[in-house]
Amino acid sequence: MNKLEQLEQEAFENAVKVHNYYLGEENLKGIYIDGNIAINTSVDNGAEKACVLAEELGHYHTTVGDITDLSDSQNRKQERQARLWGYNKLIGLTGLISAFHAGCHSRHETAEYLGVTEQFLQECIDCYTEKYGEYAKIDNYIIFFIPNLAVMEEV
Repeated sequence: MNKLEQLEQEAFENAVKVHNYYLGEENLKGIYIDGNIAINTSVDNGAEKACVLAEELGHYHTTVGDITDLSDSQNRKQERQARLWGYNKLIGLTGLISAFHAGCHSRHETAEYLGVTEQFLQECIDCYTEKYGEYAKIDNYIIFFIPNLAVMEEV
């Protein structure tokens, strides 16, 4: 089962319906409303669809109320929380370590290995940089976010 199928299964298990629907503009990729996720029909590849679905499931799990007004700081915080949920679901620190062990040497290879878009991977790295700083330690690994994504194993 690929990541998109896993997310669709999770949505199903949580009674969240996923619809392919034209949302009126190309820039709006997805939206979550009351147990329904609409993914724009302009999203036409599996990796991008998985990224959109992960964020919208993040809204299902973390968002309370209508947060469409992003001039409100509380709404921006909830938007960030939903995105972080999606990043952790599809990538996570352990996913970056797994990509390292798989021999991924570039962002393109890492994104492909993880089944996400390069843009989603970059946004994840940016978010992790805000959260952890220049690097994060997990078990005997150091994951550097700045200046470039890199993983080192401590011996």
